[in-house]
Amino acid sequence: MLKTVVKEGESIERALKRYKRKFRNTKVLQELRDRQQYTKPSETKRQTKQKAAYKQQYLRSLEE
Repeated sequence: MLKTVVKEGESIERALKRYKRKFRNTKVLQELRDRQQYTKPSETKRQTKQKAAYKQQYLRSLEE
């Protein structure tokens, strides 16, 4: 369970923003979305390879 203590003099909007950032970093929402639909291990492996290839190509283009 996430807890966010509102510091003295801090606005509620700022504390809410900190809470949302903490929640996003726990990746709970991403895990829920992943569990909604089953993906085969081969599909997961293929997606990670595609992401790696894209990232490598992107970094190469920045170097040039």
